[in-house]
Parts: sequence; structure tokens; C-alpha cells
Amino acid sequence: MSSCKEEVCAEESETLLKVVGSASSPQCSEEGLCFSDGRRKVDYVLVFHHRRHGSVRSFASNSVSHDRISIVSNGNFPSAAGSDAAAGRGGSSPGREAASVGEVFVELGGAGGNDLTEPADHEMDLIRQEFEASLQEAGLEIERDKELKTQGHSFTRVHAPWPVLCREAEFLRIKVPTKTSYDLKEESGFGSTMSTVWRKMNQPFQPKVPHQDHECTKFLTHCFSRDKLHLYNITSKDTFFDNATRGRIVYEILRRTVCVRTCQTIGISTLIAKGVYDAAFPLHDGDYKVIGQPEERSDRQVLHDEWAKYSAFYKYQPIDLVRKYFGEKIGLYFAWLGVYTQLLIPASIVGIIVFGYGVATVDTNIPSLEMCDERLNFTMCPLCDGACDFWHLSTACGTARASHLFDNPATVFFAIFMSLWAVLFLEHWKRRQISLSFSWDLTGIEDDEEHPRPRYETILLQKKQRKENKVKKKNKKKKNEPEKQEDGAVTGKDRWRQKLLSAMAAGIPAAIEKLTWKDRLPGYFINISSIIFMFALTFSAVFGVIIYRITVSALMAMSPDPETKSNVRVTVTATAVIINLVVILILDEIYGAVALWLTELEIPKTETHFEEHLILKAFLLKFMNAYAPIFYVAFFKGRFAGRPGNYVYVFNDYRMEECAPGGCLIELCIQLSIIMLGKQLIQNNIFEIGIPKLKKLVRAIKDKGSAEKKMEDERPPQQWNLDYALAPFEGLTPEYMEMIIQFGFVSLFVASFPLAPLFALLNNVIEIRLDAKKFVTELRRPVAVRAKDIGIWYNILSGMGKFSVIINAFVISFTSDFIPRLVYQYMFSETGTMHGFIDHTLSYFNVSNFKHGTAPQNIEQADITVCRYKDYREPPWSPDAYTISKQYWCVLAARLAFVILFQNLVMFLSLVVAWGIPDVPKTIVEQFKREKKLLVDVFLREEKEKFQLIQSLFSKDATHQLSTNPLSPGQVLPLLGRYSTLPPGPTQGSGDGGGPRARCRAASFSQFTRSIPPSPKNENENSRHTAV
Repeated sequence: MSSCKEEVCAEESETLLKVVGSASSPQCSEEGLCFSDGRRKVDYVLVFHHRRHGSVRSFASNSVSHDRISIVSNGNFPSAAGSDAAAGRGGSSPGREAASVGEVFVELGGAGGNDLTEPADHEMDLIRQEFEASLQEAGLEIERDKELKTQGHSFTRVHAPWPVLCREAEFLRIKVPTKTSYDLKEESGFGSTMSTVWRKMNQPFQPKVPHQDHECTKFLTHCFSRDKLHLYNITSKDTFFDNATRGRIVYEILRRTVCVRTCQTIGISTLIAKGVYDAAFPLHDGDYKVIGQPEERSDRQVLHDEWAKYSAFYKYQPIDLVRKYFGEKIGLYFAWLGVYTQLLIPASIVGIIVFGYGVATVDTNIPSLEMCDERLNFTMCPLCDGACDFWHLSTACGTARASHLFDNPATVFFAIFMSLWAVLFLEHWKRRQISLSFSWDLTGIEDDEEHPRPRYETILLQKKQRKENKVKKKNKKKKNEPEKQEDGAVTGKDRWRQKLLSAMAAGIPAAIEKLTWKDRLPGYFINISSIIFMFALTFSAVFGVIIYRITVSALMAMSPDPETKSNVRVTVTATAVIINLVVILILDEIYGAVALWLTELEIPKTETHFEEHLILKAFLLKFMNAYAPIFYVAFFKGRFAGRPGNYVYVFNDYRMEECAPGGCLIELCIQLSIIMLGKQLIQNNIFEIGIPKLKKLVRAIKDKGSAEKKMEDERPPQQWNLDYALAPFEGLTPEYMEMIIQFGFVSLFVASFPLAPLFALLNNVIEIRLDAKKFVTELRRPVAVRAKDIGIWYNILSGMGKFSVIINAFVISFTSDFIPRLVYQYMFSETGTMHGFIDHTLSYFNVSNFKHGTAPQNIEQADITVCRYKDYREPPWSPDAYTISKQYWCVLAARLAFVILFQNLVMFLSLVVAWGIPDVPKTIVEQFKREKKLLVDVFLREEKEKFQLIQSLFSKDATHQLSTNPLSPGQVLPLLGRYSTLPPGPTQGSGDGGGPRARCRAASFSQFTRSIPPSPKNENENSRHTAV
């Protein structure tokens, strides 16, 4: 029976191929990318774990029976299949009716098998049988593995013939090129000369991509329609739709195909989540290694040679080819990454100039010279209680000189520049995005209808089942109390309720159900509490590092070794930053998994909602994790330490830490640089390169033993075997998140580290090629997804750009010494210079006012009466000793005024930049208008030709009638004028119905909730849909 059924299916496939694709199905040249006949392309692959084949033994009785599923056919299955199946089941046995016409029984095993399968495997087989039969009902062609496996993975290949491609392309409104083209407008005069020179200069940086001659001419595009095939530039039906488009079309059919008789689910994603299939993916275009002539390279080989190699780091990205191979969504990501990396070049150059200015002026900086001058002899108060001694400010000379490299007047200019750079970057990306949307024919596209996620469907089904159980309980109660109502009323209500329950049991709900906020309330509560807990965990980690710094500083200060005492600050700062980095990397991975878990608890309906909620949670948690230590150093460290004689203590034993003598900006610079560089190097080299290679090595070691045993019996692996061994594509969220966090390092605290854009540029040059290699060689080919923009990421970038203005304003005014220097120079300096600035910022403290046990041990031996500390307070001989001085209030007022001035100035300049750069380039506007006019002309010409053809046909028909049947007296010949229309009657291609062909609508989720009538026997091939 099994072999007979395979022969019937093979004959059916051959017949279908002859009818549909015989005219345009040449021999397939790509080995391993086609069906066994060598002509039909493999557009999609379904993979499932095959454990054991054979007949299914009934567990309810000792007799052996064959299980089958009944599939309502629309006339595509031969009637012999149904009759044979019925005969195989013993159609003449009592109590069993023969299979009716249009109903097919699919057997699940051979007649003589004695193997047993698990009940779960049997159920999976039933679901797969129904799902694949529904795919065939939709017009797809399927090929399964010929060899029978007792274990391992089996592959089901799917091919979409030309009529199915045309039907789905019309449903999806896919834009295709027409035969009409036009020349792009070229510049003239000086602009043309400059463009030519620029093209010649850029020639060495252009990738060698074949057929890249679209710069001078452009074909008009229009949404595909089966009524206008003559307008499209169709040279071959096999290549008109590229492989990415074919895979997307098949995926659309897979995601809306229904299984209502076995598991009541919709789409391939749900089946993968249930374990029915292990994976589903389109195939790569062969191997990425070039074997033949370079002119015969596939798109994958071109991308590997011109894009995914580190040696091509200096070349532009072939964005159009990336979009063609991977789809618009991935193409937009790499286009955005390219724009971001290009604009980092001017930011890096300006940052290097600012850093060079600090290096050039460090020897002439008066505050640094005063700190390094030993003759001034500033005796500073001890850094810790008891164990620490008095020290001289000149010993911090190195810290002061290093601080000037990043804390100089040029830093203010750089902060303003980077704030405007962020606005320029966003405006430039908007223009680039619109240009890509126009060249990729994304203008005017509608968002695709999204299918509910598997978890949403599961929860919704559980909700329906609970309602069904409640209804059944009410029915039982009312049946037990029939005397309360009339018999007729009870019977009618029960009959209506029974119909409702049977409809729900059949997977066709009586009304559209959805989850409400009450169903999601537990998930929301867990989300809020978990996020609060994660914030507390992040703050606890930062506080733990603070305690570490305080305790280690105190312990090292009590060391008898003078060298250890002199290196306390450097050692503590470096080790604390490294600990922060390790904690950040660990929590980063934890927060990513937690964000995914929390988003699942919210039960979003569609993948778009799921992705947006996941991005917001992951960004919030990772942003707090990465920047919490930096925010502490920038705005909190040293602000609450107190003063000598009245310090603030932690746990009543340890003093709160203070900033370095050169200020907190140098510590902020060290913190930012180590975390940024460490995060980039470790994540890129270990997480993105090392871990995938380690997983691949472990997988190769596991497969080595079994591969050696089967090497003699098996043929070389096909492309679907090679692609299944690759890692699955899990979305672009990790790639975007890494770049967004880096954008924060570049923009938020750039005033403290002008070299951040340079290190980001070097990282991104490697990151582009690393991601490209991963997509081309290490990941399965993702489904080509249409996208008009980068989505919620643009809003996050815009928010961070505005937030960076405020952060940089506070860093300059409160963290650096820029404002105190200006206040001193223009308000308190007697000479109008910076001489005496260090003495002005240091307050006095009488050593006799130390609390008991906090003074240095050798205070009696040392001839010191006062010590200095950095603060604006009254001296001990003042009537208001140790209170805030008027200089403090002057500096604070100036700082707040600078924040307001800086913020408003940058915001105004940002608005000017955004206003001065139009979102849509002028050339795009002109081309769009020109294309619209040309399309109107094309369709008007077509209508005119149709009218002329109809007019000529009617004229010939009238002449023929006059020659055969002369007009009788009083009979008038119908006139064909401008407003003539087609006469009623049968039209070409109308079939037996005699009317015009009915236009089919795309199947949607709303259709699956309604009752569908049985499919007709003879349905037009081009308009078949998934049977529900």
C-alpha cells in the first residue's frame, strides 16, 4: 500500500508539472537546490525528527489497525486515490462506507509493519500529514526523502510553481519591473564634472558586483497583477521572481495554512513551537566558496568575496545585493550601520584634534603647573582616618596633567559638536532611508497582516476550553432541573448550545475571541516587580563596587610599604573598573534572557508587538546596567563625602570616597574607556566569534562518529543538510542593541572622552565584516521580510540624542572644572588670569578640630597646624567657620546658568540643522513624480490599444454579419463610439461559469474564524487557497 501510494503521488506531481511548468522549466543548473527531477527549485525546507516508520498499533485493543486522516480535496487528487484507500481499509466491511468523491484517505503506515510508535509521534505524524496535504491544496508541490529512516532528521522540500507565485505575488502586492524604463537625470556643467571626479576617486572602494549598471537607467515598477503579465519584463518564469521572493511567498502560505482537524493551529511557527517540525527555512544559493569561474559566482559567493571578508574592510557595502539576498529588513540594518560608521569618521577626526589640543597645551596650563609646583607646598588633609598621613598636592602632578588632556576649553566645543552630530546623523539617515525605500520600491507598501504568535494561540485556546467547560457545567445543572422550564424551551436552548460547542470543538469559534488586560494582569505584575528587582540588583552591584573601593583603599593605606601607599588610587580605580566590566558583561547576558522571559509573560499577539516590547525591556535593563557605574562617577562620587572633621561614613566605619585631586573627570574618562573598550573587545571576540566557533566544534565532534559509520552508504550531503547544520537566525535585536549601547558611549559622556568616536569607528569597521560573515556563512538563510524603516530603534536613537545634550551639559558644568575656572578668572582673579586658581579652590582646616581617633598618628610630631581640602568653605578663623562660602554659590549659579544656556543653544542649533536638511532629497521627489507620470501613460496607452482592438473586432463582426445576413428594413447597425463597452457574454478564461474570472482575495486570519464551504471539484489552478 505504501509503494502504491508513492506511485500515485509521483504520477500526480509529474502531471501537475507538465500542466503548469513544462513551458518554463529548464534543467536546474544548481546542484542540490532542486527536486530529484532536476527541474523544480527547492523554495523552502521543512525538517522534522523521524524516529520510526511503520503501522500504528492501536493501544485500545489488541487488533492491529491502520490509522488514517480524511482530507477534503478540491479535485486535485485523483479519484483512484480515494478508492484505493477505501479498498485498503476494507470498504466492504459492515458499518464502514466507501470514500466519497472528493475525499482522500492518507495512510500512515505499511500493511505489514509490526513496529510500535509512541502516541506522541503518532499524533505528530497526523498533524504533518494534514499540514502537508493542506499545502498541496494551496498549490505547492512537495518532495519527501525517498529513503526510509528509523531515526534522524527527514527533510520535506517545497516548490512553488508559476501559477502559485503569480497568485501570491498579487496578494502580497509585490512590485516587479515593467518593460518600460527611463534614463535618470544627469547633472550638467560643474556638477557633472565633480560627480565624474568623485566616481573615479571612489572606484577603488566599490565592490565588484556583477550587473550593477542601474545608475543610468531605471525600470518602472508596479504591483504584480495576473491581468497585466504582458507589461512586465518576464524573460524567464524561473528567474522572474528571485530566490528570496520565492522563499517569502512560500513562507506566507506556510504561516497561514491551518490544521483544524488534529491540533487546531494556524501556521508553521505554531507547529515548530509544538515540536511537529524542528525547523523551516529557505535554502542558501549553494556553497559560499567559489569553485568554478569567477564570472559564474552566485549571489552568496559574491557577498562572501566582496562583503564578508575582512580584507574588504575599506570597500563600500553592496547594500542592494544584501537586500536582494536577505530582504529589506536586514538590508536596512546594514545600511544604517554603514551610515553610522561613515559619520563616525568626522567625529573621530574632531575628537583627535581636541585630544591633540590638550596634549599641546598641557605644558602651558597654569592650574596644572601650580599643582606640580613643589614650592607652593599645599599640605593636604589625610585621605583616610588614622592610618593616612598628610600629603603634598604636588604628588598628584601626573593626575592633574592627564586631567587636562580631557578637561580643557576645547572639550566644550566638542560636546556641542557631538550634540549637533547626533542630530545630523539622524537627519542623514532619514534621507538615506527614504532614498533606499524609493530605489527598493517600498514606497506605498502596506503592512503585511500578521499571524498571532503560537503562545498567544495556546493561551487563547485554553481560555476557550475553560469557557466551554463552564457552559457544559451549566447545561448539566439545567438538565437536572427540567421542571423549572418548559420542555420545548430547554430542548431548543440545548440544541443551540450543542451547535456552539461542536463549532468550538471543530476549531471554528462562533465569535472572535481575544485576550484582555485581565488575562495579562499576572504577567504585567511580574514584569513590574521583576524590573524593579533588576534595577535594585544593578544598584546593588554598583554599591558593592563602591564598598570594595572604600575598604581596599583603607587597607592599602595602612600598609607599611610606601610604594603601596603611593599607588593606592591607581590600583583601586583600575581593579574596580575591571570588576565593574565583568559584572556588566554577566548581568548583560542575564538581563537579555530575563527580558525575553518577561515579554513572553505579557503574551503579545503578533511578532511585531513582541519585538517592540522585548526591545524596550532589554534596552531599559542593559542601559541601566552599562551606564549606572558611569553615572555614579560623573554625578555622585565625592558629592556626599563631607569635610574634614565631619565626614560621611558607610556602616559607621568607612569614609565615603572622594574624587582625585585633579577632579572626577579623569576617573570618569578611565571608567568610560575601559568599559567601552572591554565591552566591545570581549563581546566581539569571545561572544560573537569564540562561542559560535566552539559550538561548531562541539557539533562537529558529535557528528564525526556517526558520519564515519555512514560514510560508505550515504551520498554527499545536499544543500538542505548543510543549511540545517547552520545556526538559526534569531533576529536583529542583539545586533541593534550592541550598536545602540555604543552610540550611548559616543554621545552621552563624550565630553569626558573625546577619543570615544575613534574607538567606535575601529570597532564598527570590524563589526560590519563580522556580521556579514556570520550572515553569509554561519546562519541559515532568513526569510526576506519587508520593512520601510528600522522601527522603534529610530525613536530610541532620537531620545538618546536629546538626552545626550542634557548629560553633556551637566558633565561640563558639574563634573569638570570649566565653570569654576571661568568664575575665578572673571570674578575673583586680581590679574584676570588663572594664577592663584588652585589656592582659590582649596579651603583650610584646623588640625586640632579632628575628631578623636581620626587624626593621623604622627600629628603631634609634625609641625602642621592647618591642612587644605578641595571645597568652597569658610576658614576656621572665620565667625562662620566651615560653612559654605559665597564663592560656592557664585559657582553653583554659573553652573546652572551654563546648563540652561548650553541646552537651549544646542536645541536651537539642532532645530536649524533639522530644518535645513530636507527629509526627502529633491532628486527623489522629481523621480517619483516622473515615474508616476510614466506609469499613467503606460496604462492609458494600454487602455487605448484595448479599445482599438475591441473596435476592430466589432467592425469585422458587423461586416461579416452584413455579408452573410443582410440587414432587414428598420434594423440599425450598432455604432461603436468612445463610450462603447464590452457586450455581455462569456469571456476568455471564464471556464464553465460563463462570466468574468472572479478575483481571489488573500487568505487572512479572519477567514479562518468562519465556516468554509466544501471546495469545488474543478477549481481554477490559479485561484486555489489553503483548505480550512
